[in-house]
Amino acid sequence: MSDLAFDHAPVGLAVLERRIIRHCNRQFAEIFGGTVADFARVPLAHFYPSIEDYRRIGERGLSAMQKTGRYSDERVMKRSDGALFWCRVRGQSVTPDDPFHCGVWSFADLSDDRPMVSLTQREREVAILTCRGMTSKEIGLELDLSYRTIEVYRARLLEKFQARKLAELVAKLSGMPL
Repeated sequence: MSDLAFDHAPVGLAVLERRIIRHCNRQFAEIFGGTVADFARVPLAHFYPSIEDYRRIGERGLSAMQKTGRYSDERVMKRSDGALFWCRVRGQSVTPDDPFHCGVWSFADLSDDRPMVSLTQREREVAILTCRGMTSKEIGLELDLSYRTIEVYRARLLEKFQARKLAELVAKLSGMPL
């Protein structure tokens, strides 16, 4: 019965060991563009827009999981065909002393609520941190950039998302109805 729930869950599910897919369900395969068999033993790094995204998000996730055993975020991911999309990701470690040794992760495709806009790596970072409610100064400290540089990135994001104010940009980035 538990295999039935896993295999037919309405969200993508994957069992990861050291950030390598050991088993996934049908919804995961559909989201990322393949069959369940296509994803066995595939490193999760394959589904990030860049190795830098994989490294940075991994560091943040590991830090959170060492404290709580859980991690969640919304991020841009990459399908097997290279198409980028917004994804809600949640993970639960089953090995608390070594959080990335083994965990169960869920992946929800947010494409219907949050269309993909072509962003640079830095614009994605600024967008994600903006959605977390960080100020330009806080983002600047996090990314080791001046707050004025962050303001330039935010201005580009406002233009790309056709938003007039920061609150409207955050609403568009988070997929909230306007």
